[in-house]
Amino acid sequence: MINYRLKKLEKEGKRIKVGVVGAGRMGTGLVCQIAQMQGMRTVAIADTTLDRALEAYKISGIKEKDIIITDDVKTAIDSIARGKMVVTKNGQIIPECPVDAVVDATGIPEIGARTAFNSIMNKKHVVTLTVEADVVVGPILKILADNARVVYTLADGDEPPVIKGLYDFADSLGFKILAALKGDGPIDHYATPETLTLKATKKNLNPKMYTSFRDGTKTNVELAAVANATGLIPDVRGMHGPECTVKDSSKIFDLKEKGGILQNEGVVDYCIGGGELSVSHYDDYFTGGVALVVTTKHPQIRKDLKYLFMGEGPNFTLYRPYHLCAIETPLSIARAVIYNEPTLTPMAPIAEVITVAKRDLKTGEILDGEGGFTVYGQIERGETAKRENLLPIGLANGIPLIVGVAKDEPVRYDMVKLNEDSILLVLKRLQDKMFAKQLKYST
Repeated sequence: MINYRLKKLEKEGKRIKVGVVGAGRMGTGLVCQIAQMQGMRTVAIADTTLDRALEAYKISGIKEKDIIITDDVKTAIDSIARGKMVVTKNGQIIPECPVDAVVDATGIPEIGARTAFNSIMNKKHVVTLTVEADVVVGPILKILADNARVVYTLADGDEPPVIKGLYDFADSLGFKILAALKGDGPIDHYATPETLTLKATKKNLNPKMYTSFRDGTKTNVELAAVANATGLIPDVRGMHGPECTVKDSSKIFDLKEKGGILQNEGVVDYCIGGGELSVSHYDDYFTGGVALVVTTKHPQIRKDLKYLFMGEGPNFTLYRPYHLCAIETPLSIARAVIYNEPTLTPMAPIAEVITVAKRDLKTGEILDGEGGFTVYGQIERGETAKRENLLPIGLANGIPLIVGVAKDEPVRYDMVKLNEDSILLVLKRLQDKMFAKQLKYST
């Protein structure tokens, strides 16, 4: 068990050394959580805003005299060796430091991909909270990590790995999985940082990040990560997203001929309802929770599940009412370092999150990516996205349109001028070549 192994490390005077890139809300929460644990220590934090990195250490209980500020790799290495904590503006020196695992908590796809790549090249385990990079190039990063004999994984506590935990449980027991679900609040594809500034400020969130939740992009990104790790598929572009309670989900997420909404079994999707502040209960909406709708043909198991208050059947909903974000991330770090196991890692680009125009866009306009003013993301099957030449949302940041795009029209690769210096683009092209035969598309 992880808890006993961590206590043993602490007793032996050993600790898992962690480097964190990104000291926003998630990164700061992670640093504070690690400070409460045995057998683990955050030895380096990187953020372009030094004050945020310093504050993360200070509120986690580290004294200022024990913090060294430097952008020099050698100084950072020497400082960590002397038991000091390092703060730097340059996140790309973290993989070169004496750490066991690097956590990317930036949420920025380009930085997330670069941090993961550099960490793997330096033979460091990678635990990422940047799902936005994973759904673009996670499969190739996983291959590179395997070759380097390190772990590449998404971080526990985020919804995709929590769903994966339910999936592994149900799959191991032989249940048939009809749908993997997450809850969400009301979605407005046309929301912008401007329309949501007040709400974001009240929640102490970056307006662009908050917009990515409310315009649906984040939900599509998270469920694409689940698809790529499990082989489950989006039933339709953008998924169904019906309003439903936990109790009703076992009926709604069934095939159409059985009274449900699905064209296919084995899908990823989400449920709307209850608003952003709802409390999750079994008979209520499950905003913030995750679930699997499963079934079994065996009559005795159906009887047992009914006896155990899981519903009338034949479908049953396995439900977890919470995910704790960065609070749970240290468990993925420990699992990677101690057991050399990922929490969630992609198998293949089963799904992509494509770029869709929020409004009529003109030639020359600059796309501003997830949570911005110009585009939103929708999940699509990988083969379809490749066949139709659709641009992943992770690549749609800071690049100009070379033709106009109508509102709600998908953006294709040939509609933009790509950033050829992007490591995300380089990795994506390599990934496309590696999976071309498996997914039956041409490069």
